[in-house]
Amino acid sequence: PDWLDAVREAAGHPAVCAIGEIGLDYYWEDNAPREVQLQWCRKQIELAKELDLPVIFHDREAHEDTLNLLREMKPRGVLHCFSGSVEMARQITDLGMYIGLGGATTFKNARKPVEVAAALPADRLLLETDAPYMAPVPFRGKRNDPGKVLYMAAKLGEIWGVSTEEAAEITLENGKRLYRLG
Repeated sequence: PDWLDAVREAAGHPAVCAIGEIGLDYYWEDNAPREVQLQWCRKQIELAKELDLPVIFHDREAHEDTLNLLREMKPRGVLHCFSGSVEMARQITDLGMYIGLGGATTFKNARKPVEVAAALPADRLLLETDAPYMAPVPFRGKRNDPGKVLYMAAKLGEIWGVSTEEAAEITLENGKRLYRLG
């Protein structure tokens, strides 16, 4: 029962720039029931808004509830490790949020993340590692780490028709804006 106060206290540290990873995960049957996930997610979003911090939002097989919750609560933040459609991505960015793309964007059969990267405005995309998971090609199946984000920048640059460095700079500036850094 005290966890929210503990998070509130920890979030007061100057290094904290977001509340997360929070969200909804309906993939695993042994996760908390959907109603419980929604209840606690609302509390976490309320805390983020109270502290004026963005959320890092997780959505796994919960697209409809995720969209409904984000429409209802309108947090500032990023839908990380995005796996939805272009239409969903547009709805998320219309709420003022960002879309996080990771290693899956580099996979040979990646379709949705590539379509999302091509369709959305560059100022709404972030790159991420989701470490230790989903390492980019050529490290697929191995442990992921932040040093591999350059591979996602290269893929994004390819999709956008710009250099790796330009894609990295654009997404870096997006991250600085979201997290209010420098």
